Amino acid sequence: MRFLYFIFIEFLITSMEVFSWFNEKAKKGILGRKQSCTIVEKAFKKTDEVIWMHAASLGEYEQGLPVLELLKKEFPEYKILVSFFSPSGYENVINKKNIADAIVYLPFDKKKWVKDFTSNFKTKIFFTVKYDYWYNLLEELKLQGAKTYVISALFYETQVFFKPYGKWFAKELKKNIDFFFHQTYHSTALAKSIGLENSVTTGDTRYDRVKEIAERDNFVANIEEFKSENKLIVFGSSWEKEEKIVEIILKKTENVKIILAPHDLKRIPEIQNQFPQANLYSDLKVSQISNLKSRILIIDSIGLLSKIYSYADLAVVGGGFHSAGLHNILEAATFGIPVFFGNHYKKNPEADDLIKNNGAKSFANEYEAADFLIKILEENPSETLAKMGENSKEFIHLQPNATQLIIEKILEEI
Repeated sequence: MRFLYFIFIEFLITSMEVFSWFNEKAKKGILGRKQSCTIVEKAFKKTDEVIWMHAASLGEYEQGLPVLELLKKEFPEYKILVSFFSPSGYENVINKKNIADAIVYLPFDKKKWVKDFTSNFKTKIFFTVKYDYWYNLLEELKLQGAKTYVISALFYETQVFFKPYGKWFAKELKKNIDFFFHQTYHSTALAKSIGLENSVTTGDTRYDRVKEIAERDNFVANIEEFKSENKLIVFGSSWEKEEKIVEIILKKTENVKIILAPHDLKRIPEIQNQFPQANLYSDLKVSQISNLKSRILIIDSIGLLSKIYSYADLAVVGGGFHSAGLHNILEAATFGIPVFFGNHYKKNPEADDLIKNNGAKSFANEYEAADFLIKILEENPSETLAKMGENSKEFIHLQPNATQLIIEKILEEI
């Protein structure tokens, strides 16, 4: 099986190199990886002790960040390394204020490349988030004496570990991971069923983060004035099908305003063609607000969405009608508003939990979603929305402090 894994890695590298000829994101990933060794050589001395967090993309980074921040407080003398597999994660973090001494693309998982990369510093603590496993890397880190963990681990039945040919992968995890901190009891049970007894359920670290978000100053200029006396729906991280819902709602309602924050800012010209009456947030001036006739505002700046949710009466979160999967619903739910989305959320247990607690609802398609939203906006909306919102907020704030539980266990072992 190790030989087949070697073949898989070679195939992955070749495929991404070919794909990079046609795809800008893949190209950035290939070019970025060529700089990874140089970046860590400049950032660290070979004797530097490092806490290293790996995240596949932005969502996983946000799950791991609370743990990384607390570890830095516990071990201020250690340097911080963050690695990404995906360009979308890397590009969202590299230009923002963060605690990392170096941010890189994770080198492809070839033994020599892994050894060359990790020889530039001394890894004391390594953790990957959710389920991004690279077996040569894990083996090398254990050989070097690093402590290795999985934060917000999520196991599900269709993963390779539960296939007839998956025993080697489970064996490698058992050998090279010190401890798994799981999001759900179901995930923990699955892990233990394949021999990963070093597992405990601590919950999802994102709950800790969104609780903090709800307590901070979430003021965003001009949003309250734009909303005025109307109901406000925030469409967060939208794709095309969420934008179709916007189109239908604008045609069939009156006292409703829309804020649209697209997943991909490059699509804004396309969205402006779809909604020629829309205003861009960056163009908005206080003096314009009273004369503003448009009912739709497009957010064309990064970093505002989690604050804008605090102004909403309800939120529609994107990705659930797309194969990419659901984006972050907790940032909306923490403000005590109901959350709606498509039904592609298999890898998002928090979506199931919010639905079961009557704080959220999913839909098979965009037309079903639009019909439901129009109905609740027309038929005594305040009562329905308030009850769902209370359920959302209560559910969020009843979740355990996963970050603290994880840190306590790590400190026991070091």
